[in-house]
Amino acid sequence: MIKVGLSTISVFPKGVEEGFRLSAEAGYDGVEVMVTTDAKTRSPERLLELSAQYEQPIMAIHAPVVLLTTFVWGRDPFVKLDRSAELAVAVGAPAVVVHPPFRWQGKYARTFEDAVRQTERKHGVEVAVENMFPWAAGGIDRQAYLPGIDPSEMDVDHATLDFSHCALAKRDSMELALDLGDRLRHVHLTDGVAAEGGRIFDEHLLPGRGNEPVAEVLRMLAERRWTGQVVAEIKTRYARNERERLAMLTETLEFAREHLGLGEAAQDAARAADR
Repeated sequence: MIKVGLSTISVFPKGVEEGFRLSAEAGYDGVEVMVTTDAKTRSPERLLELSAQYEQPIMAIHAPVVLLTTFVWGRDPFVKLDRSAELAVAVGAPAVVVHPPFRWQGKYARTFEDAVRQTERKHGVEVAVENMFPWAAGGIDRQAYLPGIDPSEMDVDHATLDFSHCALAKRDSMELALDLGDRLRHVHLTDGVAAEGGRIFDEHLLPGRGNEPVAEVLRMLAERRWTGQVVAEIKTRYARNERERLAMLTETLEFAREHLGLGEAAQDAARAADR
């Protein structure tokens, strides 16, 4: 069965413990921990306590690569990547999600593919490079990322597909999934609407509420007996209360299980087969 997890950033501005708790309440199979300025996201001991308390395995670690986390684990991006992999090993997570470097990150940007391979060999985890989107101003792509925004064009062994980022990049999600082939190991379950007029707004909508072929990609993965991870990464920050936030998380999980063929009947059959 394809596991469906929840990214802890999905409950922002709530903290990481709320991510574990709400993941358990909604019925997810585990969590992806986004490393942030919250010290608990960087403590293997605390994360393992939360994992045990809420019975939520840690499926992946998302490296601190966004601008908000510029000073987490210092400013050296090589260190950030290495410590993310080290944390993944410590908490039993098989994967690390990382964005391509910003062009201005110098040596890291120029040697990123080698750094990813070396990190995988050193720590024995999959480093899944995520697709990104162009930064445009005045209709001109500023080419903010190096070696680029598309992991299918990079010399890396593992990749993450994010539907919201595909929408911003006007990249066909199904085409990207097929281009990645066996290198696709991680999916950020979300949705988006293609950007217009150079607008940059990473929507992370609930799946089915945007224009991406999310259902079709999930069904394709299920049909091919894909062995990677699906992790919901949606925005719930505008939820008016916890009930509404939990409803958004539950709707996302039900969408995933429906299109992965993991509805209640399918899950019962799988459990019976295991016995």
